[in-house]
Amino acid sequence: MYSQSEENYLKAIYKLSEKNKSVVNTNAIAEVIQTKAASVTDMIRKLSEKKLLKYEKYKGVILTEKGWKVAVSIVRKHRLWEVFLHEKLKFGWDEVHEIAEQLEHIDSILLIDKLDEYLGFPSVDPHGDVIPGKDGEIKKNNLDKLSTMKKGDKLIMSGVVDHTPLFLQYLDKSGISLGVTIEIMEVNAYDESLSIKINNHKNHFQVSKDVARNLLVQSI
Repeated sequence: MYSQSEENYLKAIYKLSEKNKSVVNTNAIAEVIQTKAASVTDMIRKLSEKKLLKYEKYKGVILTEKGWKVAVSIVRKHRLWEVFLHEKLKFGWDEVHEIAEQLEHIDSILLIDKLDEYLGFPSVDPHGDVIPGKDGEIKKNNLDKLSTMKKGDKLIMSGVVDHTPLFLQYLDKSGISLGVTIEIMEVNAYDESLSIKINNHKNHFQVSKDVARNLLVQSI
């Protein structure tokens, strides 16, 4: 029904609006799509004509209900494919995104519903992101950034903010993955780095403030 390019724009606008809870400006879209502002303007015109978004002059764009439904459907497909690639085909969590970017454009509701059933109706993808339901419902995961926690807190690693392969590979080398327990042993007052213990291991591990900002946790 829609081109891959149109779907990519809708997904980008959805993610930006979800993150900032506001109207999305064209420069932000251009940065995510990695294209020129003029190209973004042309696409906005096309999507507006299809009633998928509304453009507010000097402010930016916001998805219509129709556009939101399309975007959520793409996100749902993407995250289900990531689960399939990770759990069934044993791709690393640093490898699944690029492949899922291609698979998310398959236009078959039946296939995605069957995939969901086959996977056992997962609630989150390999990065801890919530998978929208068939009806478009998105449940809140209520996770906090590790950087906001304090000494003595005991937590479960439940998601990541940064999905880049380099960051995920760094976590793999550090033994940090979804489901591990983290206990904060010390918060360095100078640079706010954290000394943590993973899965009750006797050795402590140091993580920078930047890394801590990109780890999502929940209290045990």
